Amino acid sequence: MTHRFPGISHFRDFIREQGATFDATSPSYKWWLLANVMIGTFMAVLDATIVNVGLPKIMASFGVGLDKIEWVLTAYMLALAVMLPTSGWLADRFGYKRVYFLGLFLFTLGSFLCGISPNEDILILSRVIQGLGAGCLMPVGMAIITREFPAERRGIALGFWSIASAASVSFGPIIGGYLVDRFNWPLIFDVNVPIGIAGMLATAIIQKENRNKHVGPFDPVGFISVTIFLPFLLYALTEGNAQTNSGGWSSPVVLACFAISALAFVVFISSELIVEHPLIDLRLLKNYNFAISNVVTFIFGIGMFGSTFLLPLYLQNSLGYTALQAGSVFLPVGIIQGFVAPMAGFASTRINPKFLIIGGALLLAFTFYLNSDMSYLTEHGYIMITLYLRGVAMGVMFAPLTAAAVVDIPLHQMGQASGLLNVIRQVGGSFGVAVLTTILTTRINYHTQSFGEMIQPNSPVYHEVLRNIRYFVTSSAGTLGGMADRQSQYILMSHVTRQSFVQAIDDNFLLAALITMVSALPVFFLKIGKKGRGKNSRNVSTQHQSTGKEEPVQLLTVPSESRN
Repeated sequence: MTHRFPGISHFRDFIREQGATFDATSPSYKWWLLANVMIGTFMAVLDATIVNVGLPKIMASFGVGLDKIEWVLTAYMLALAVMLPTSGWLADRFGYKRVYFLGLFLFTLGSFLCGISPNEDILILSRVIQGLGAGCLMPVGMAIITREFPAERRGIALGFWSIASAASVSFGPIIGGYLVDRFNWPLIFDVNVPIGIAGMLATAIIQKENRNKHVGPFDPVGFISVTIFLPFLLYALTEGNAQTNSGGWSSPVVLACFAISALAFVVFISSELIVEHPLIDLRLLKNYNFAISNVVTFIFGIGMFGSTFLLPLYLQNSLGYTALQAGSVFLPVGIIQGFVAPMAGFASTRINPKFLIIGGALLLAFTFYLNSDMSYLTEHGYIMITLYLRGVAMGVMFAPLTAAAVVDIPLHQMGQASGLLNVIRQVGGSFGVAVLTTILTTRINYHTQSFGEMIQPNSPVYHEVLRNIRYFVTSSAGTLGGMADRQSQYILMSHVTRQSFVQAIDDNFLLAALITMVSALPVFFLKIGKKGRGKNSRNVSTQHQSTGKEEPVQLLTVPSESRN
């Protein structure tokens, strides 16, 4: 093959080069490297937010319901969650440049396949490929920046890196809305292809290769078991009330998926606690503050990320917003969060971070509670106020929660701890999307039946309403006779269906508010001092000072890409 196509061989050798075309000793090298990493981060986070506003058009294009289309979101989050801990080992074993290039390639390939998907099943499979690529891009990119920049400049570099994430969160829905309105939904995926190709070329030219010579063995049992456990569990949760499943929760397929998921979960837990080099080091959960913070993160992820797709659906299906209008309402969220987060980080060094975490969680729950009172007549200003408050709440909560999680973690375990924290967050979000979508479908059916039973054909009120609608149809469209009667009944039932959908959305937001409030309860049990110091912080600090050197750190911290 390489003899017949010498260009492929040359390109492969080019990627395998240990050095870089750029002079790696140049002072400007690390900044070019930072720009290269920001390309991948921007794409990965952008694609997690840009899809939400396109869901109604995708549903209409393929003629599918929520129980199917939710997998466009869930498949991406699941694949990303599986790759987060795996990509670290791959980078250590095969090299950071190669794995980062592989992430860009998979993400670009997945984007291309999404854009040409002929049906929803191919689209979901393509989103899995995208998620696998994103799972390589974000943690490996973070580790590359941490390795190349010295400690005194690392904060500035990570600040610029975070700009790419914040920009994606803020502008993703707007870009997606514009592309869906002016063109078509496949373009929200196609736009990644030229950027991905440019990113791959930049990676091949700019980056030098680095690998860890002391990497441990891979954990195949842990990888396979977690890959089976999560998809089968979420499939069972979403299939229980699916329209295509007549057997409900007692369906043999649903029960079999629950059984396989439970077995895989037992194997995963047993394996990770026994093997010397686990895929996900669950022994870190022995750390009290880290374990409590992960509980908070998981519960919070269910409520926050699980409700991400609700508002775009409501705005477009109930209020008649275009995709661009629906996307533009999310612009202030990321901007406000970006301003508030540094101030919250500074405040956490002055006061007990528990107050900030609890305050942020309660404020976020309050915004969901306000959303639970929406109708098809809700004004734009009311919706924007809830989003302004949501940006403040997330900015106040995230930084202190992350700091509290790792306050007692030794420096040499920081990479595994950050990776596990982000895996828990992604799994909580995937679980939340599956659960809240199932509940949304159930509540739509419930309210449709409930409102339908209230319509009494023999009621004088019913006949008066139909008579008024018939008068409107006759005067506006000129329809007469039996056709006007049928149109009047259709308009009335359409109103019932729309009201059922809005009421189901409100129910879901109320549930998200309750879940978010519950996530604040474990925070009271954190053992943190007034300035964010854990009970073992002094011991950890002393342990590393005694070594007399700075240990290498791989902070696999991943930005929250679905915060809207």
